[in-house]
Amino acid sequence: MSTSAQSSLRPAAAVLHFLWTLPQQTLILLLKGYRRLVSPLYGQVCRFFPSCSAYALEAVTVHGAVKGTCLAVRRLARCHPWNDGGVDHVPASDRYERMLRENPARTPRILVLNHPVIPADDEGRAAA
Repeated sequence: MSTSAQSSLRPAAAVLHFLWTLPQQTLILLLKGYRRLVSPLYGQVCRFFPSCSAYALEAVTVHGAVKGTCLAVRRLARCHPWNDGGVDHVPASDRYERMLRENPARTPRILVLNHPVIPADDEGRAAA
């Protein structure tokens, strides 16, 4: 393939990548706006860790727009007064974890916030 043909494919690939990730990026922007503007008005009332909005943001970031939205809707359906709540992490994505192992600097902030490192106690016992 000639150099001019390769250079013409690069912009096309960039446009396709932009269009493919546009729904995901739009959802991430909306979720970040919700977390910044609406969520502080409610305070700490969520019965789960991470909160539903943090869960949704991580799910969309890790799994994409369609699967992430499905996971977030499923989580919201479990958020009701008769559920005890607790720790509920987003299921892992092998592809996303592989990408982060190859380039750890690309770890999104929401993953760091939703998965804190809990140190061992004074007697050396690890957190549950």
